[in-house]
Amino acid sequence: MIWVKVLSKQETEREDFVEMAKADGKKICVIKHKGNFSAIQNTCPHAGGILSGGWCKEGNIVCPIHRYEYSLTTGRGAEGQGDYIDIYPTELREDGLYVGFKQSWIKKLFS
Repeated sequence: MIWVKVLSKQETEREDFVEMAKADGKKICVIKHKGNFSAIQNTCPHAGGILSGGWCKEGNIVCPIHRYEYSLTTGRGAEGQGDYIDIYPTELREDGLYVGFKQSWIKKLFS
């Protein structure tokens, strides 16, 4: 697992937010909801909406285009959707928020 810093300590102290961050060559959605951090894919699997333009509702991220909802803990879509999003592990450290990514076997060969 590769851990990438996405927010400084100062940035983590803000009130709840939903925003895009770049990490490990990917655009991801970083969320602080009720004091808890989540990191998810930034594109809605339904219609390609940008999830960092959405909002949180009852522990779900809501896509701004068609209002599809996805659990911040499991990634599963709401009942009847039949889809899911990728969730990345987060770790709050002394100097900021880190997101974990599995290292692909190709990157392992060249590192």
